[in-house]
Amino acid sequence: MGPLPRHAFARRVGRKGTTREPIIQEPEPHEPEGFEPEATRRDAGVAESARANRGWWDRNADEYQVEHGTFLGDDRFVWGPEGLDEVEAELLGPPEDLKGRDVLEIGAGAAQCARWLAAQGARPVALDVSHRQLQHALRIGGSFPLVCADAGALPFTDGSFDLACSAYGALPFVADPRLVLREVRRVLRPGGRFVFSVTHPIRWAFPDEPGPEGLSVSSSYFDRTPYVEQDDEGRAVYVEHHRTLGDRVRDVVASGFRLVDLVEPEWPAWNTAEWGGWSPLRGNLLPGTAIFVCERD
Repeated sequence: MGPLPRHAFARRVGRKGTTREPIIQEPEPHEPEGFEPEATRRDAGVAESARANRGWWDRNADEYQVEHGTFLGDDRFVWGPEGLDEVEAELLGPPEDLKGRDVLEIGAGAAQCARWLAAQGARPVALDVSHRQLQHALRIGGSFPLVCADAGALPFTDGSFDLACSAYGALPFVADPRLVLREVRRVLRPGGRFVFSVTHPIRWAFPDEPGPEGLSVSSSYFDRTPYVEQDDEGRAVYVEHHRTLGDRVRDVVASGFRLVDLVEPEWPAWNTAEWGGWSPLRGNLLPGTAIFVCERD
């Protein structure tokens, strides 16, 4: 599963214990010791968002995989913190129909989803903007291609894939989601399906806290001003963009897709874990993930 943001997939790395050991050698340099970015709300364009988030994930990939690797597994396809598994959801289609299909995973992280797809007989390609995340994919292993590239400029020819998927990858972090959606449509074959999950837009209005303090509205759901963390010189080091539910639907349709389903996973009784702002308390009251199932005609 790829990234996530102020709502916790990203920002809460390293705050809880884990059974996993640190992973690969010679990590990318982190910010200076004691560095604390300033959190603000301001505009951030395509180039600034891409630069900031590429750097953030390169610096924090190790902690992210240590913190969340056990939940994600090495070859499991999970759509979000609720734990909805593609084995049960079949949003890409029945597992037996994946054999021989060309599948692009966008924002792949350590390519856990691509590894599951390969086990079903699919031919996945795992793409991520972070070189460090893909080093973790190499560490775990797999026989499928790994590609380091921006989701807004996919390095593939038209009609290269039957399916595409993105579990919390890319779309929460880009200033113009239609650039990504149009690129995905371009590389899909006619009749191809793209399924992507993001933080449920309603969460933007609530504090990113797993307890009762996370149940009271603290900001406007309609405020689309990006959340930015910046250094002492005002340079963004992390950016997350908010789209309302209606915005997401309009983005999908304007990019040439047909929206065939919108899935809002309920929090299951078996999942007692907290993941940043996701928790059983909040998950039983508020949706935490939105999954868009789209098809190219």
